[in-house]
Amino acid sequence: MSSSAYSTGRAASVDPSSVAALLRRIGAFILRYSLVFFLLFFGALKWTPAEAQGIRPMVGNSPLLSWLYSISDVQTGSEIIGVVELIIAGLIVARRWAPRASAVGSLAASGMFLVTLSFLVTTPHVAESAPFLLKDITLLGAALWSAGEALAASDRPPSLTS
Repeated sequence: MSSSAYSTGRAASVDPSSVAALLRRIGAFILRYSLVFFLLFFGALKWTPAEAQGIRPMVGNSPLLSWLYSISDVQTGSEIIGVVELIIAGLIVARRWAPRASAVGSLAASGMFLVTLSFLVTTPHVAESAPFLLKDITLLGAALWSAGEALAASDRPPSLTS
């Protein structure tokens, strides 16, 4: 301890900028990998019949996704969406080794969340699903942040915080 710490009877002060940097690193880690978790979790669920049926009204009424049901049945369409979600999650996870690939995955996730949010206006009687869909606003923000951070990182070497 420094002599000033002894004279005041208090421990040495904590540098607020160090605490802020630590909080930013922790927050970035949680934000990026919770985004990955959601993509993995909901991507894997797409293989269950209940999830395939649950998304059927939204996908079927979407001008952007309804074509899936013209080339596949409901279950296969759901699984195709699941594969896309899992690929996007894998790209985002690659941030440490391939920040540009991670940025591509994050931008793809942003597009996916925009499509999901469009269900709010394209799906009749969506009121029951609206709270569930609204989480995608936060996930969209996380994906956009992740894309920007990964793009910025593509010009510098990997760090311990990625």
